[in-house]
Amino acid sequence: MNIAAIGSIKRLEALQRVLSSVALEFTGFESTKNIDLSNFNLIFDLNFDDHLDLSSYMNLPQNPILCLNTIKVQLEAFVPPSLVNNVVGINALPTFLERKSIECSTLSSQLDLDFFKKLGWEQIHLVKSRVGMVSPRVIFMIINEAYFTLEEGTANREDIDKGMKLGTAYPFGPFEWSQLVGIDVVYETLLAIKTDTGDERYKICNLLKTDYLFFKSYELQA
Repeated sequence: MNIAAIGSIKRLEALQRVLSSVALEFTGFESTKNIDLSNFNLIFDLNFDDHLDLSSYMNLPQNPILCLNTIKVQLEAFVPPSLVNNVVGINALPTFLERKSIECSTLSSQLDLDFFKKLGWEQIHLVKSRVGMVSPRVIFMIINEAYFTLEEGTANREDIDKGMKLGTAYPFGPFEWSQLVGIDVVYETLLAIKTDTGDERYKICNLLKTDYLFFKSYELQA
């Protein structure tokens, strides 16, 4: 199986850790510029929902399976009919990708997803194609609520993280998790869910927005 992976270093490293458990090798790229994708039959685009461009994958001779990170978007909005049987939307975020199960969505019942098990994931959780999927939506809402708790002065970040890990046995506290995934991903996903649903439950805490703006400002200066 010839595998190409396109994405940020952080997400490529997460995928590498998964694939290394089954002694597979893959070629990792940060962009598709000047890359010949014609020899690959499986392509992971870990940053798809940041650029939403499928032009590089049209009419490839190997007719590859495309695993696209689709946390901020819904598959139906961007996948043309010619690629419906080739595309899988996945939760490719750090900490989520490295679980023993993979969360994914498809637009076709004809697509055999058993290849995920051959790549190291023991379970396949097929969920509806929707903005936020399932587990990111739940965890990011918890992070948002943690920010409201912090904003109210009920507890500090460290105590909230400690309380969540001790009380729920979660692997990370909400603030710790937001750093591992990326505060930009958390904010932009919650914003996309709020826009998609119109549900006030997804109203973003002002303090979370402030942290996001600080992050984006720092990113521009770097």
